[in-house]
Amino acid sequence: MKRAILLLPALLFCMSLLASQEEENDTIFIPPYPLTKHQAYQSGERLVFTLNYGFVTGGKATLTVKDSLINNTFTHHVVGKGVTVGVADVLYKIRDRYESFIDVKTNQPVKAIRSIREGRYRYYNEVEYNRDSSQVISQKSGIHTVQEGILDILSAFYFARNHKFNENLKEGEIIEFMTYFSDENFPLRIRYRGTEVIKTNFGKIECYKFSPVTEVGRAFKTEDDMHVWITRDKNRIPIRVRFDLAVGSFTCNLEEFKGLKHPFSSVRY
Repeated sequence: MKRAILLLPALLFCMSLLASQEEENDTIFIPPYPLTKHQAYQSGERLVFTLNYGFVTGGKATLTVKDSLINNTFTHHVVGKGVTVGVADVLYKIRDRYESFIDVKTNQPVKAIRSIREGRYRYYNEVEYNRDSSQVISQKSGIHTVQEGILDILSAFYFARNHKFNENLKEGEIIEFMTYFSDENFPLRIRYRGTEVIKTNFGKIECYKFSPVTEVGRAFKTEDDMHVWITRDKNRIPIRVRFDLAVGSFTCNLEEFKGLKHPFSSVRY
């Protein structure tokens, strides 16, 4: 069984926690490319989140995007960092880093890096994606054949911002991706819950609401114990994540942002 990450903030937390659970269904496929021509983000974007348990801040996370050239391919180098702070950092130190080099033309990853430091646990791996032969090359385990269009955990979120978080969704619809995570195929499923206006530090924000489908019986009581709110504007950035675990409820909130590609236009008065 993979390790469950219980303190990694923001969307990184959600993706990692979902991928830490066993999943028997491996027949989920993502649609063919391209889906839309929308570009929700750009080089220079930076999002900062805090993880709160009640009034206690237990962690912080950042998501950044910059231009990069890798294997003669122009990419967006996306980096997600998650760290514990305060008392949580004393009890169980986390220093996690996820990287994805995303081809700017196809929105598919060229390379992904996962570096985990949680207490005494250490994990590091680099995975390259060979699109010509539908293979991934893992630094830890070698060559694996995968389905066409497979994503890594981080690039799946940025792919969804461009292609899936939009007005075409119907309430109750499930968005499905196949990702390669921890040297395994991992199907990621997210249920669309409709739109909602929530109160934030930036005012009232109109959002798309999603519930990543979770596995009942370990950390979660139902399939819908995790919720993500994405701004209903052209940026489609995560504004809040809430997850209800057996040990209590945690909330990740966007605290800072800069370098957005589009005006921040989800504020409602």
